[in-house]
Amino acid sequence: MRAVLISGGIAMLVALLGTPLFIRFLVKRQYGQFIRQDGPTAHFTKRGTPTMGGVVIIGATLVGWLCGLVLTGTTPSASALLALFLMTGLGVVGFLDDFIKISRQRSLGLSPLWKIVGQGIVGVTFSVLALQFPNEQFRTPASTRISFIRDTNIDLAFAGTTVGLILFVVWANFLITAWSNAVNLTDGLDGLATGVSLIVFGAYVLVGVWQFNQTCQSVLTAGPRCYETRDPLDLAVVAAAITGALFGFLWWNASPAKIFMGDTGSLALGGALAALTILTRTEILGAIIGGLFVLIVLSDVIQIGFFKMTGKRVFKMAPLHHHFELSGWGEVTIVIRFWIIAGLFVALGVGIFYAEWVAG
Repeated sequence: MRAVLISGGIAMLVALLGTPLFIRFLVKRQYGQFIRQDGPTAHFTKRGTPTMGGVVIIGATLVGWLCGLVLTGTTPSASALLALFLMTGLGVVGFLDDFIKISRQRSLGLSPLWKIVGQGIVGVTFSVLALQFPNEQFRTPASTRISFIRDTNIDLAFAGTTVGLILFVVWANFLITAWSNAVNLTDGLDGLATGVSLIVFGAYVLVGVWQFNQTCQSVLTAGPRCYETRDPLDLAVVAAAITGALFGFLWWNASPAKIFMGDTGSLALGGALAALTILTRTEILGAIIGGLFVLIVLSDVIQIGFFKMTGKRVFKMAPLHHHFELSGWGEVTIVIRFWIIAGLFVALGVGIFYAEWVAG
């Protein structure tokens, strides 16, 4: 449990103190954000604001996690390493995307094909490895069963191990792509994606700690409602490190933002969230805990789908936060209200998680 507090605290300090140093580095090299022309006109004033802040989030997370292990004498688990691999791997893809935008001064970075290839390589590697590394109880980090609050009876390996592996890779990569795009779409206003992510990852600290206290791998606590998660406490440490890093980064990312997380941060956070839902066996519950992200994705899907069918728009602009921005809401007002909505979704998701255990 000390590792959870240490990793979160150190990650917060690293992000809080390291972000202004990174801002100076980016400003010196004129690595500023390029604003897309079809966005809200109010955003043109943000052109040139340093981006790629996700580098700080990833770095602070890794430092905080590593310090938590070293100072508590803990050995890194396969689950934690896989979650950090997915986060860092997608962060690298996002970094390449951001760097191309900055160096060529355009709103488009990597081509869609290369972006898919990069995400696919990282996602498939994660998916395959997540079904390896059984521990002493023969539990692997992930499971071929679709999970809600815990594994359900829907098993992707219904036709054998090979079919199960293929279907799991497809399912896991769907989740990885969905969460990456969700965080990326949410990252449109100062502090919005950072604050929402902070609340969601904070919830996964609670989920991991609770699963650890009720793990099936403990002779003392194992019961009929125990959790099959292989390394719940280690996943809580990862979630705590990410939460701490987001706390420190938000200090500089809040309106008016001194730095943006960029695709480096949004893809990394989406990957980390996907990893936590898969490895804690809460894949469907994650859509409730991260409900604000889901709402924003749905607003974009509805806008595009309705426009293609009718030639008309449902919202003034998608994603959803831009609709309210064009409706006259202030940026800070939108961000704070969306944080509140995100908190309500998290409360609902964590409440369902706890109620399921109590009812059992």
